[in-house]
Amino acid sequence: MSQITASMVKDLREKTGAGMMDCKKALQESGADIEKAVDWLRQKGLAKAAKRADRAAEEGVIILKAAADNKKVVAVEVKCETDFVARGDKFIEFAKDIADHAFDNFTESAEEMLTHSFKGTTLKEALGEAVAAIGENILLGKAHKSECAEGIVGAYVHSNNKLAALVEVRATGNEEAAVAFAKNIAMQVVAANPIALDEKSVDPALLAREREVYRNKAKEEGKPDNIIDKIADGAVKKYCKEICLMDQAYIKDDKMSIADYQKQASKEAGAEFTVLGFKRIVLGE
Repeated sequence: MSQITASMVKDLREKTGAGMMDCKKALQESGADIEKAVDWLRQKGLAKAAKRADRAAEEGVIILKAAADNKKVVAVEVKCETDFVARGDKFIEFAKDIADHAFDNFTESAEEMLTHSFKGTTLKEALGEAVAAIGENILLGKAHKSECAEGIVGAYVHSNNKLAALVEVRATGNEEAAVAFAKNIAMQVVAANPIALDEKSVDPALLAREREVYRNKAKEEGKPDNIIDKIADGAVKKYCKEICLMDQAYIKDDKMSIADYQKQASKEAGAEFTVLGFKRIVLGE
């Protein structure tokens, strides 16, 4: 068995909110496997579902650049050391210039983008000049692009500029309403943090793991054998409503799901809108 360290216990506690001794016991029972320990704690009713907390290791901003026809959006992460600089006009204007450049010269590789010609120099040299002018280390993070030839791309960035979403929507008719619909879905993605479009899109291994957790939990609670599978299936269905975008409750009207909102918006617009996919972008993740 692998040695159980204090840092492992601390990590498990942060993931689950369980007590230190319970975390240590879980690691012992699971052979020091963190993920198995999470499941053990959940089966014992000692932990909530594993957190899917956003991990933003550095400061900075996410800047969006959209095409006039809303069929293409590029998002760029530009990082710095402090939130004070991240909120400064000079830093934000520099980040916008980089987003403009990335829109026309897109590459997912930051290393490759740094070699691009940028305002009479290279982007790498421009970053060096910005560091000297602003007084903090400035780094180019990831670049993200979404395109939808058969519709539009909805985009939204949270007010802190550290969290954004791009949503691809197939749209037939009423472009103005489609843009509003897509933006609302992008806001949903930012706020509700789905990890899949619908149940068909979820990794089967993830659903199998959830089902096993709830089966074992039901056993621990002494539930009759003939209803354990029903309990587990019900729990997995509830889980899918939390993680699948189309099954989630709409943040602006929790009496309807996103699938319901899609139908309603299409009917009101006299068009047909279909969410095809999404990207949720967290600075530094």
